[in-house]
Amino acid sequence: MCGILGIANRNDHVFAELYDGLLMLQHRGQDASGIVTYDNDFFRERKANGLVKDVFGPSDADTLRGMMGMGHVRYPTAGSLSAAEAQPFFVNAPYGIYLVHNGNITNTEEQREKVTGKYSRHLRTTSDSEILLNVLADKVADAIKVNGNMDPVRNIFAGVKMTMERVQGAYSVICMIAGVGMLAFRDPHGIRPLSVAKRDEDGQGDDYAFASEDVAFGINGFQKLRDVKPGEALLVDLDGNLHEFQAVEGKLTPCIFEYVYLARPDSMLDGISVYKSQLRMGQTLAKQIAELDLDIDAIIPVPDSARPVALEVSNATGIRYREALVKNRYVGRTFIMPGQEERQKSVRRKLNAVPLEMKDRNILLIDDSIVRGNTIKKIVEMCREAGAKKVYIASASPPVKFPNVYGIDMPTRHELVAHDRTIAEIREELGVDELIYQRLEDLVWAAQEGNPEIKEFDCSCFDGNYVTGNITEDYLANLEGSTRVSKKIKDMPTPGSSWNSATMAS
Repeated sequence: MCGILGIANRNDHVFAELYDGLLMLQHRGQDASGIVTYDNDFFRERKANGLVKDVFGPSDADTLRGMMGMGHVRYPTAGSLSAAEAQPFFVNAPYGIYLVHNGNITNTEEQREKVTGKYSRHLRTTSDSEILLNVLADKVADAIKVNGNMDPVRNIFAGVKMTMERVQGAYSVICMIAGVGMLAFRDPHGIRPLSVAKRDEDGQGDDYAFASEDVAFGINGFQKLRDVKPGEALLVDLDGNLHEFQAVEGKLTPCIFEYVYLARPDSMLDGISVYKSQLRMGQTLAKQIAELDLDIDAIIPVPDSARPVALEVSNATGIRYREALVKNRYVGRTFIMPGQEERQKSVRRKLNAVPLEMKDRNILLIDDSIVRGNTIKKIVEMCREAGAKKVYIASASPPVKFPNVYGIDMPTRHELVAHDRTIAEIREELGVDELIYQRLEDLVWAAQEGNPEIKEFDCSCFDGNYVTGNITEDYLANLEGSTRVSKKIKDMPTPGSSWNSATMAS
């Protein structure tokens, strides 16, 4: 769940626009930030651990000059928390290529062996993004050998095509290529989001931008053109011309968890309003709640991402809505906190209960999802301390039972409270009086209603069906034991559970 942004400009003030755009994508990663710019002669780069506002300052506006640039906000799905693994990454040949990537490569070890063995390249990190960059560089170099170097755009697109034929998994990518321009491409399943936008402020030509979410466009005056198609590559050359290329056949199966939690509510992803999809989640959830005929005095959202769902549940059921959990806005999102102990400690820093809205009342907490269960368990304890008689929970998403291997911070089975547990067992673990989960078919409807042309979503963390088709029990077991799993996940305790291979996609 990283955030990526690229801007191909006609002035040398691209740094300020990248800074503003990355602030709009900060929710997608808080561990590290990076920006690289290009002035048609040299690249200029800065990256470090920390938030955008902490990594960059006024002096960077003078240092990071150029008419083209791209940025990245990161949390690690694999690898270490070292600043060395912050993006962007660079290779100096062919041309000189910088890359930022959102997603996760699933045939990493196979590609690592080819990159380091057959092509004798040295990798400086454990990041799958660096492997992806080197595969792309190898394939572009192969295209140059075949086609010559008279048409670099043709070579770049040929390299992307061969890369897509080799690399499996989820990848939305932006690259800057010396002497060529800015490249963006998206995996054949379109699992992670990527959009393109245009701006023509003075009638002298077009500027282009690429971003994980279109909320990064408006602040800089860009108008969204469309989402990048699965399997498609787009290239903006140094003269500002946009080239389009369908590298491989694609089928759009976006990650449904983007609409539940990851994306901002004011984003449009693949033609679907995140906000309206969350309202529809509330409508279907309200029907289940009404069927249980619980004695509920108030509906309380777990701020912030559950608010649209909770409001719609309140509207549909007629049960009053109350803001009884107050959020400290100066604490980061606990879902992407670097370490399990830190996540648990941060709950008390992040939220505070309003006793007047809880004392002697039966409350229904609405959360967008329950992944590890640690945060909501602490919130339940907080509510009981504030005097709540009964605490019910409703989740806007189904039980998260399986690892997500496509770029969300839950790549192992160890930390999933719903894996190999019944609803009753989860209810007991969380210490609540009732637990309601969204049905998967209702969640799919809530997203699909926004764009009926999408026939399938990646729902692998709910149903274990992995759309790339190459995820096996051996893969998951190897991942859990590998150095590619970040330390914050390896520190997790391992519950006694078995993996049901029958649930895996063939």
